[in-house]
Amino acid sequence: MTATTRFLDLADPSFNVTSDVVHDARDDSWFAETPYGWAVLRYEEGTALLKDRRFRQGNAQWPDQNGIHDGPWREWWQQTLLSIEGDDHLRLRKLLGPAFRMKTIEAMRPRFQSLANELIDGFAGRGTVEFVSEFAEPYSSRILCFLLGLPDEEWPQVAHWADDLGKSFGINVRQDLPRIEAALEGLTGYIEEVIADRQAQPRDDLVSTLIAAHEGSDALNRRELSVALVFLAFAGMETTRNQLGLAVQTFLKHPDQWKLMAERPELGSRAVEEVMRVAPTVTWVTREAIEDVDLNGLQIPAGGIVQVLSHATGTDPRAMAEHARFDITYDDRPLHSGFGGGVHHCLGHFVARTDMSVALPLLAQRMPDVAADGPGEWLPVSGNTGPVRFPLRFTPEQ
Repeated sequence: MTATTRFLDLADPSFNVTSDVVHDARDDSWFAETPYGWAVLRYEEGTALLKDRRFRQGNAQWPDQNGIHDGPWREWWQQTLLSIEGDDHLRLRKLLGPAFRMKTIEAMRPRFQSLANELIDGFAGRGTVEFVSEFAEPYSSRILCFLLGLPDEEWPQVAHWADDLGKSFGINVRQDLPRIEAALEGLTGYIEEVIADRQAQPRDDLVSTLIAAHEGSDALNRRELSVALVFLAFAGMETTRNQLGLAVQTFLKHPDQWKLMAERPELGSRAVEEVMRVAPTVTWVTREAIEDVDLNGLQIPAGGIVQVLSHATGTDPRAMAEHARFDITYDDRPLHSGFGGGVHHCLGHFVARTDMSVALPLLAQRMPDVAADGPGEWLPVSGNTGPVRFPLRFTPEQ
């Protein structure tokens, strides 16, 4: 490390990846060092890296980076869509892809609207809400249950497992491992029961579709099927729940934009992109070098890990120019990295984009003067972040 290379302690729970410390490091250089390899801080270099075929996803090393070298969670993690590469990765995405196409998800928009209004009805007359437990979690969980064909009334148990399993993405993963492995066992057992039920009685749902693929020539084996469904169940819920909380937190700092979105709900889609640019729940995107790489003069050996810091690249003034401020009307902004990039671009991004673009304008219309009702409780702003508790207050609906 040269004298001028900054060190950013991403493993410290008190470290904030959106802080001035990171911005200052970005001013000095396009990269810094971290406990998890190098960090890319600027938009141009980060965007290029995510498309660079000399790198692969890199998440497979996450357990080892945290001192977890065996056990059921590590074994499962190595088999998820995030960790596998090459032909197996492409085959799994091909089988899952039809359920997540834009046309398929867009047809669900009325159902998302109905669910959002139903949940808001539950607290609109009260003037207070604990946003995570009363909106973000049931909204994302019930949508996920609908997508997978799971009973709507079982969403609280699925959400509980998904919440604990979501700690897999946190920087406290080693301390949280007992809860993570208990959730993995519970959710896997539940999904195995669902698979057995759909084998006996197929339905028009994703599980039945994947079972049919499992029995075809381009087959998923039973373990791949179980791992894929467990991963979808927790990743789809956890990230959307967190991102909705971060969205409201961001709009509280920009009340003029909240008011505008209420007046022009068609801006909901742009609002999602802006929130994910400045306040992404996925605070870094991992890549691993598959060969020795000279990256703009930085020598990265084969196996070296690089983290693209989502907020730092998304707010890089070199790329955003005069439009760096939060603005949901701006429609020509460079793409953010909140959904990753390259062959590992998030499979469920249409789901997340659609359900959030539905929810946010409805929330703005029905809670126009929303404000924080205390500090709440938040995950570290490093790793995957978001609210644990987020109390809000507003003028009750009459």
